Amino acid sequence: MKYRAAVAGATGYAGGELLRLLLAHPNIEVGAVTAARSAGSLLGEHHPHLVPLADRVVEPTDAEHLAGHDIVFLALPHGASGEIAARLGPDVLVVDCAADHRLADPAKWQHYYHSDHAGTWPYGLPELPGQRDRLAHTKRISVPGCNPTASTLALLPAVTAGLISCDDVVVVLATAPSGAGKKLATTYLASEIMGSATPYQVGGIHRHTPEMEQNLIACGAADPHVSFTPMLVPMTRGILATCTARLSDPSITADDVYAAYQKAYATEAFVHLLPAGVWPQTQATLGANIAHIQATVDPHTGRLVAIAAIDNLAKGTAGAAVQCTNLALGLDETTGLTTIGVAP
Repeated sequence: MKYRAAVAGATGYAGGELLRLLLAHPNIEVGAVTAARSAGSLLGEHHPHLVPLADRVVEPTDAEHLAGHDIVFLALPHGASGEIAARLGPDVLVVDCAADHRLADPAKWQHYYHSDHAGTWPYGLPELPGQRDRLAHTKRISVPGCNPTASTLALLPAVTAGLISCDDVVVVLATAPSGAGKKLATTYLASEIMGSATPYQVGGIHRHTPEMEQNLIACGAADPHVSFTPMLVPMTRGILATCTARLSDPSITADDVYAAYQKAYATEAFVHLLPAGVWPQTQATLGANIAHIQATVDPHTGRLVAIAAIDNLAKGTAGAAVQCTNLALGLDETTGLTTIGVAP
């Protein structure tokens, strides 16, 4: 069966990655491509690598141009999805790649995003306990943030197996500037980024912090507290998340941890546990809907150390959107997705 999909925000990085993946999907054909300021231009002006769609005219992002599709992907700035989604019918599968529908607590949304909460949709991280059942045949999907995806997958087996206490979780995460979208800002100029690593939103103010804690609760943590420090690094795509937490029992060994991760991820198509002693690299995940994971114990401090690498635009956004769309449509979860990275 073929489904017709529209992509709103098609000229941005996430929109472009969505279109790249959809062009390879055997069950989905690309319908309208829309944007705001770039409406009226040709898609090839923004994404010359998308040769089959280069001559498509970018339409305005409104309910009229998004109507008539089986699926609508929203790759819009935070705060813009709610209004558009509310005007789409209940029979349309709407997949929101922004943050508008991720948080369950309206108060936390208002605290971190400073606007009205648009509501909560099924959360698009299938690897969470019980989440595939919630995503199956749903008509609304909220795609996770790229940083929470990496940190959650790094910590999930340790939480579900009861190996760590989540009252003191520390996440230090290196991320590429493409995660911030295509907006023009001095911070993201090549002359500012090249040869430099820069922390930002330090001190618990990053908007992905409550999402990380929400995910740990979904894994079984009672009252998690996450200290999250992101760093902007000079690479185009990728995330490397280093996560640490206190062990629940000082007798837990690195072998215990590795065995728990093997058990948790044995059947996961899009999570790859590396051989013991081999650590994730962002270059290995480039263009792939895959997370590379490794974990061990620091016996000196009695802490777990877990590291995850993902492509922020693939498993971190567009790949996750397609993965969840497959579940909602009743397709094989892996349809149209690859775990094979591009190197060098």
